[in-house]
Amino acid sequence: MTGMDIFRIPVERLLLLIVASLVIFAAMNLLPGDPAAVMLGLDASPESLTALHHQLGLELSLPSRYAHWINAFLHGDLGRSYIYDVPVSRLIGERLQSSLPLILLAMLLSLGTGIPLGTMAAANRGTALDNGLMGVIQLFKSIPDFWLAMMMTFLFSLTLHWLPSSGFPGWGEGIAPALRALTLPAIALAIPQAAITARFMRSSLIETLSQDFIRTARAQGYSRGGVLWRIALPNALIPVLTLAGIQLPVLVTGTIIVESVFSLPGCGKLLLEAVNQRDIPVVQNLVMLIVTAVMILNVLMTALVRWLDPRLGTES
Repeated sequence: MTGMDIFRIPVERLLLLIVASLVIFAAMNLLPGDPAAVMLGLDASPESLTALHHQLGLELSLPSRYAHWINAFLHGDLGRSYIYDVPVSRLIGERLQSSLPLILLAMLLSLGTGIPLGTMAAANRGTALDNGLMGVIQLFKSIPDFWLAMMMTFLFSLTLHWLPSSGFPGWGEGIAPALRALTLPAIALAIPQAAITARFMRSSLIETLSQDFIRTARAQGYSRGGVLWRIALPNALIPVLTLAGIQLPVLVTGTIIVESVFSLPGCGKLLLEAVNQRDIPVVQNLVMLIVTAVMILNVLMTALVRWLDPRLGTES
């Protein structure tokens, strides 16, 4: 990778962040409805609305409000929630205690399930096992998150009573109760992504097994298992890591539905509530933080993939 290539990536990410901030700001500030009226109710007097507009800075022009928001965001000031009247940073920090472990657990389940299933299918390509696995994977890939979450709640919580159906006790109650509360939501969030990972892993491994260096390894006396596990699998995993970076935003957005179904006090549920209540500081800053975090993780994932396979860094 040349010095110009290294310089180009941050500029592109920066431009994407600027575009994302403009879209987020426009989506919340150009929608019909008055946040002050939502806060004060239908019977609020014009004087009260005017005073609240001034307090919230809603009387400023849109460019001024955008500039004020971005400047505060860059300085770490996320403002105060209109509805809860507490710092937005405090709200998000509290909700991350359930959302972040949920996303990480779902990602681990997705990779930990999808990679072995895809490997098994590729190793038995064309057999009944391969066809059966692909049929099940296609089924789970097409199941909506909300329907899967409801069915799992009905089966494992209401019928079998194995796991709690809703709520989050907090990490202060112990690791085991917290993980039990996150198990069903994480599985519901991970299953569709695990199906995608399995299909991608199968395709990547089949393609890798058809490469010239695999035939060379077989000619040198490597066993079938040695070729598969020691040579083909590590090379086939590199594209899967790229897929994991792409799946991360899907998992983040999926938490909005899953947290609502399981009544988890996470960032997804907070975002949904804030949108319904026109809590502009919460929505703007939370979405911007999510976009920024996802972009940083994608950059790190890209760097990891290029470090594992230096050939990718030389491609234009």
